[in-house]
Amino acid sequence: MLPGRTEYVEKYLHVAAAMGAGGLATVIVDWRGQGLADRLLPDRAAGHVGAFRDYQRDLAAVVGLMRDLGLPEPWFLMAHSMGGCIGLRALHEGLPVKAAVFSGPMFGIRIDGWLRPAAWAMGLAARAAGLGAGFAPTTGPAPYVLAAPFEGNLLTTDPDMYALMRRQLLDHPELALGGPTRHWLIEALIECRALRALPSPALPAYAAYGAEERIADAADMVDRMARWPGGRIEAFPGARHEVLMETEERRARFFAAALELYAGAAGR
Repeated sequence: MLPGRTEYVEKYLHVAAAMGAGGLATVIVDWRGQGLADRLLPDRAAGHVGAFRDYQRDLAAVVGLMRDLGLPEPWFLMAHSMGGCIGLRALHEGLPVKAAVFSGPMFGIRIDGWLRPAAWAMGLAARAAGLGAGFAPTTGPAPYVLAAPFEGNLLTTDPDMYALMRRQLLDHPELALGGPTRHWLIEALIECRALRALPSPALPAYAAYGAEERIADAADMVDRMARWPGGRIEAFPGARHEVLMETEERRARFFAAALELYAGAAGR
């Protein structure tokens, strides 16, 4: 299970429980710079990475640990948002899984057309000037779920799941992360552009996204899955960015689709 930006292992315990009910164990990772992993800047609130490829080093360490522990195979991938971007790159580089499932994958970042050139120019200029550690425009140190009220939030329509995310960060502020740095943003844009030019991996895949998606680029998701032999994408009406934190009915629908894909790929 590859989480998205700002996320942490504990957020996905309900996913592990759902997969366990389907007969699968779950391994989840805290990416560098978030969760309980080491933070990369003195300001713990800044979502930062030196290079997007560094996340591949994190994932390689996880796979190495799984090998050392002798965890039973076959293995399958589930990934949300930024984890989808990291997972897609890993699949191209031989990640040993039999099938892949994505929730709101960050195959592209949603930026209004007229702002996109400015985002590229700002990111590149900030990196060149050594100012990449500052927060990207419109973001700051406050975690989104603590700064934004439930009404009108971009993540979920389920008030209980939103309250859960808020409670986790209030109870454990060491898990909290604010907005991305300018350097993270330009690294993410470069990686999404590079991945967009690649073909789709040769393994079964399923992607789901909320029809009210406003964080990742839904057009990039649809384009990727249209070019994925054996791939399928499904829009969840009324849902927002985090299908895995949506209403119980939507979560159950997603888990059923994932388990069906995994079972088919495993031949049972």
